[in-house]
Amino acid sequence: MYECDTCNRYFGSQAAANQHMNALNHWTPTYECETCSNEYYDEEDCWEHMDDEQHWGPRIECEACNAMFHSHQDARRHMDSLNHWRTHWCRSCQRGFQNLNNLRMHQNGAAHRANSICCPFCQRPYTTASGVAHHLESASCPSAPNLNRESIYHAINRLDTRGAITNNLLTWNSSSNASYAATNATWNGRAFECYLCHRGFGSLGALNQHLSSPVHKQKVYHCFGRGCERQFTALAQLFGHLESESCGATKFADVQRGAQGVLTGQRMLGV
Repeated sequence: MYECDTCNRYFGSQAAANQHMNALNHWTPTYECETCSNEYYDEEDCWEHMDDEQHWGPRIECEACNAMFHSHQDARRHMDSLNHWRTHWCRSCQRGFQNLNNLRMHQNGAAHRANSICCPFCQRPYTTASGVAHHLESASCPSAPNLNRESIYHAINRLDTRGAITNNLLTWNSSSNASYAATNATWNGRAFECYLCHRGFGSLGALNQHLSSPVHKQKVYHCFGRGCERQFTALAQLFGHLESESCGATKFADVQRGAQGVLTGQRMLGV
């Protein structure tokens, strides 16, 4: 015997039962809404309902946990906040990253390379070569107080006869490499204004820090990567660019090994 899906009637054949259920619409609903309890006989009716009511269930999975999301944006936000990216995974600290560059930056950062390189003069430890270079270029080394951005450039440029990383300037523009100091006269009513680039700063100290930085200096270094035309005003900037591996000129570890030679005048990067 063949039973109707809805009422208690029985039929001698499936065809007769189907004819009855077609005539009286007694078919059991087979399409369920993914969010509410609504059920539908027709799949298109179910889809139309979920479109109208935004009742589609989440389909985007987190790469690490069982969380589901309605949009890729929500999934990315979740994975960013919890480091749940699996494609680029740091096994040693069990963290995930959105892309390979972020993973490399993490692996080359303080979490994995703390105090991996020291100042060749005062032996103060730093995480990266760019940190050591900034320490010296800002005249912060107590064991080498005469070193600064300008003296380091001149020393490296004399040794860099092939121009591997330094620009061979016809003249050293002393005006563009001079030191500046701002006074309260730079206050424009809203901020302390840099008279070179007209940026505003909240304090006089912040403006003077800006003026003493390499921002307005000559670009005296360049990347030796093939096809890379980036130029830099400071050695620390060049090291930072190379450490990022963004142009493929060299590897982070090679920069750390070569930095000591550059800073002590023993060798050049890229040679």
